[in-house]
Order: sequence, then structure tokens, then C-alpha cells
Amino acid sequence: MTARLLLGTASWTDRPLIDSGRFYPPAARSAEQRLRYYATQFPLVEVDATYYGLPTVENAQRWVERTPPGFTFDVKAYSLFTNHPTPVARLPKAIKELLPPALAAARNLERERTPPALVDLCWSTYIDALQPLYAAGRLGVVVLQFPRWFMPSRPSHAYLEELRDRLGPYRGAVEFRNAAWLDATHAEDTLALLGDLGFSYICVDEPQGFASSVPPVAAATARAGFVRFHGRNAAMWEARTETSAQRFDYDYADAELDEWVPKIAALAAETDELHLVMNTNNFDQGPANARRLHARLGAAGVPVLGSTVAPPAGRPAPPPEPVAAPDARQGQLL
Repeated sequence: MTARLLLGTASWTDRPLIDSGRFYPPAARSAEQRLRYYATQFPLVEVDATYYGLPTVENAQRWVERTPPGFTFDVKAYSLFTNHPTPVARLPKAIKELLPPALAAARNLERERTPPALVDLCWSTYIDALQPLYAAGRLGVVVLQFPRWFMPSRPSHAYLEELRDRLGPYRGAVEFRNAAWLDATHAEDTLALLGDLGFSYICVDEPQGFASSVPPVAAATARAGFVRFHGRNAAMWEARTETSAQRFDYDYADAELDEWVPKIAALAAETDELHLVMNTNNFDQGPANARRLHARLGAAGVPVLGSTVAPPAGRPAPPPEPVAAPDARQGQLL
């Protein structure tokens, strides 16, 4: 086995996680304190806020300052870049002011109907914002999660090639939400394309039985491997939900995680590092499921870098020392 296995959760700022009182110690009241504490528990986190709004250099610099050397941030791509509807209201003011009147009055932007110059500006803003993470060696991969309507086609392949150019020195990882990419007709071409582009294929654990269900294929297409665990809440997977916590509300059983242990071991043998991200985010399910996976891997002799064991039942783990005082920036998007 050659890979470093990095285990973490999708976001450290979800309100259900904070409100649960089951992960953060009482002293961790601010965004800064929570990130500092999280980094004592896991070596990796996925930043999902960057899907909803463009990141800033200032926030990225704070993330660097609040985490130790070796900590890794995987950063989700902005929604506009992955063909999702992008709310105009969430654009930075300076970009919003450049919109043509018709788009400024719209509820959402769509990439293919947005002036190329504005798409370019969003990209340059995004790329520049991640520079502090990259310079500090904290940037893992940019997570490119595509919607169900992103299908295998020549235009889709061409767009993936464009994204490779857009990212420059940053590494990318691609998650599909349409099963056609991994069916018998397209799987070989899909994985070969990602490999040619240097993109990591994001292996997924998700509810099966839907037309869109991507199978739990374990494949490595780059030196950084990636597995994303969404839970198996079939009742909510394609339902309209008010929050993501409802869709990804799931507690994994040991037997379900054990299905992935040999796959993870195989991926580790083919990669230099392997990112394992829990995207179950109701209450403390992310950390709890991540720790459970850590335990199952450990029992099978598969070491995971830096993750801690679960704290005693009913008691939160102790806060890091020292815990910084709250500051006025805690209300910002972190």
C-alpha cells in the first residue's frame, strides 16, 4: 500500500452539526475555534460553501492560518462551473453590476447563457481565491460535481477538457450524478478520458435502484484517489427537500462500510493519496460515520492518516489548547 489515506467530512460548518452539540466542545463557539478544533480530529475537510458562492482570498488565508501544516482542503467548484443553476443574488456585487439587464433581473444564471467574459471573471475570481491554499500546500482537489442532466457526449467531453485548462496547476476530481457515465457503453471511455485529463474519478456510495444511480465502482484515474460517501437514504435521494441534511441523513452500519474496505485498500495500492469524504450531514453523522469507517479500516489493517478515535460515549472530545477567543469574523461565510 502506497497511498496516504485522508479521512474527513463534507463541511465543518453545517448548522445541524453545530446545533447537535455532539462534535464541537462548548468552548468552540466561533468559526475560527470550530475549524481549529476540527483540524485536531481529521486531516481533511471538503469546503462546500464554494459551490454556493465564490470564495475570497481573505477566507482562504484564514483557513490556512487556522489549520496545521499537512491539513488538506478539498474545495467544491462553484455551481456555475458545473452546469447548475446559479442564483444571481449570491454573485459578488462587483460581478452582479456587470450583468446585462435581462440577466440581472433573472433568478438564476446558466453557464451556456451567460456572457463568456462574465464566466471568465467568475473563474479568475475563484482561481485567485484558492491561491493561499495552494501556496501553503493545503489545497487538495477541486471537486467538480455535475448534475443528473450532464450526460456523456462530445460537448460534455469538450467541456471537461476546458475545465482542465481552467484549473491550471490545481488538481480536479469529477463526480457524476448520471449513471450513463458508468454504464457498459461509456464506463471505459469515461475513466480513460478522466485519466487523460489528470482528473480523479470520485467513486461514490449512494442509494441504488434509481435510473440515475451511479454504481459503487472503485476506480483510480489519477494519483489522488477519491471516495465520497452520500449515505443510502433512498427515500429522500430524489425527493424535493428543504435542506441537504434531509437528503444525506444516514447512519452507516458497519457491514455497509465493510463493503468498501477491500475497495479502499485496492485504491490505496494504485494512488499516492486517497481522500475519503463523508457527505452525511444531519446532526453529527459526518464525523460519526467517518470515525466508524476509520475503525473498520483499522480493524482490517488499513491505516488512515491522522484521524482520531471516537470520544467516550455521551461526552464531546476535549477542545484543542489553546482555544482562541471569538472574533468579529465568525459570521462570515466560513
